[in-house]
Amino acid sequence: MKTYDNHKQCGVLLQLLQQKYRSPELESQLEEPCLRDYKDSKFFLIDGLLYHREKHTGALTVVDRDHISLILKECNFCPYMGHMREDRTKERVASTGWWPKWEQELSEYINTCERCQKANRKHGKKYGLLQHIEEPKHPWETINMD
Repeated sequence: MKTYDNHKQCGVLLQLLQQKYRSPELESQLEEPCLRDYKDSKFFLIDGLLYHREKHTGALTVVDRDHISLILKECNFCPYMGHMREDRTKERVASTGWWPKWEQELSEYINTCERCQKANRKHGKKYGLLQHIEEPKHPWETINMD
């Protein structure tokens, strides 16, 4: 199928699933985690679409390279829900589609997302310790502001 041609692992998986017999030569071209998932029969083909079977989410369509950046963007920022935290974005991507090394790509996307970095508490100013103030002897000797 043409949509999977621009991702080597997906192309090899398509060839393997279209054959009736196992092909050790093609299997040797697969990398982890695709090889492990292929051997565990987690991939299947229906009407030319490649699916990946997950334990808790059922079967997800294997996403072609052309749509990955759109999925990452849409799952990280939603017009009616706002900007998502990393864990919420991961949940949304996990229920939308599957592609090899998607968790690594999601992490890289979030690390380069300007809005995520601004919202990340690790990058903001650190809070200081409270300073003890001597009890004033007369009015307006010490003025504080929060």
